[in-house]
Amino acid sequence: MKTPQLPTFDHTPKPYTGPSAEEVLALRKQFLNPAIFLYYKKPLMLVEGRAQYVFDERGRRYLDALGGIVTVSVGHCHPHVVAAAREQNETLQHSTTIYLQPKVAEYAAALAAKMPGDLKVCYFVNSGSEANDLALLMARAFTGNYDVIALRNSYHGGNASGMSVTSHHTWKFNVPHSFGVHHAMAPDPYRGVWGRDDAEAGKKYAGDVKSLIEYATSGQVAGFIAESIQGVGGCVVFPDGYLRHAYEHVRAAGGVCIADEVQAGFGRTGTHFWGFETQGVIPDIVTMAKGIGNGCPLGAVVTTPQIAATLAKRIHFNTFGGNPVVSAQGKAVLEVIEREGLQENSLKIGSRILDGLEKLKARHNIVGDVRGKGLLLGIELVKDRATKDPAKAECAQVLETARELGLLLGKGGLYGQTIRFAPPMCVNEGDADFLLEVLDHALASV
Repeated sequence: MKTPQLPTFDHTPKPYTGPSAEEVLALRKQFLNPAIFLYYKKPLMLVEGRAQYVFDERGRRYLDALGGIVTVSVGHCHPHVVAAAREQNETLQHSTTIYLQPKVAEYAAALAAKMPGDLKVCYFVNSGSEANDLALLMARAFTGNYDVIALRNSYHGGNASGMSVTSHHTWKFNVPHSFGVHHAMAPDPYRGVWGRDDAEAGKKYAGDVKSLIEYATSGQVAGFIAESIQGVGGCVVFPDGYLRHAYEHVRAAGGVCIADEVQAGFGRTGTHFWGFETQGVIPDIVTMAKGIGNGCPLGAVVTTPQIAATLAKRIHFNTFGGNPVVSAQGKAVLEVIEREGLQENSLKIGSRILDGLEKLKARHNIVGDVRGKGLLLGIELVKDRATKDPAKAECAQVLETARELGLLLGKGGLYGQTIRFAPPMCVNEGDADFLLEVLDHALASV
């Protein structure tokens, strides 16, 4: 089998003159959070990025098929985004919302223009965790109710409120949390009780939301929060109709519906700009981060004027929310997605990859499931297709082999058994073919 070769790319990385990877690792062990983890047995150090590629300290190039964990949406160091941030950095680096500042106002208008329905009021924060925290506050303050319905297999952040609605024990510390939070059955067509062969699967899974409201709450809830596609959980795509029926049950109980678009938003699904649109619904609150700023610390919550009015009854303020530099960068990201047709490219290249993954599934019995939309894709590895026993060690080995061949992948699922693909949306057909060829090699090696 011929060794895969990266597509040609016209960029020479700068000579690296900083500390070695070994020195950086030693500093990290001494001074950084001991809980942060590394993917590879031999740690990889990245010092430069351009478009869909990253470079290590020796100048070796890799295809970044994880996109900085679904964060680099329009490509590493995109010239338009870099120029917008640089110009603002040289003009005014910081100004809070106690003063008028054009960048945040212009960006809010541009972002609101991408939203359907009455979703027109923007709040800017610094991360997805913070966005979800604010959304939960909004839901409770607006409805006057406390209970929240979330989903099993979900991830919504690492702060206290994000941890409460997250449903992986690996992300939850043994401290008091989750008061008033109830987790419904994950609508997973691969591992759940109703599969893709059941046309009513979405409605049936949503029935568990109704059951939770009736049996675990007062019958009145503050809201329902769900990722439009479960990312950390392994790129789980819900059955058609699931969100529509779940939203109906929640709204009948006085609650509002929150769509977590941190990973599925900004055109990544290809067919739509927002992940929730693939389910034919309009939520009451939308949270977003990661790809919103192509790597800068930016998050947002967008809601309706009616819900926003509730928070105006008290002081609500965020020191860095709407910082002029990140606002300029966020607006530039929207412009690049539009000008370069990156949503359309996500559909085109994502479809090419998905078709290739289905062919690999036919070749490799370790592949239990292939799923996703656009450039948010996953393949779940299993030891046995009948038992669906998670192939955790094998998944880790596939990542190691892919790295050796020049491809950086992600993983997800409770057991780390699912390979995740979320490259920058500027990837091309050559990248797609390289990815599939590398994966074929890697799967054959386990």
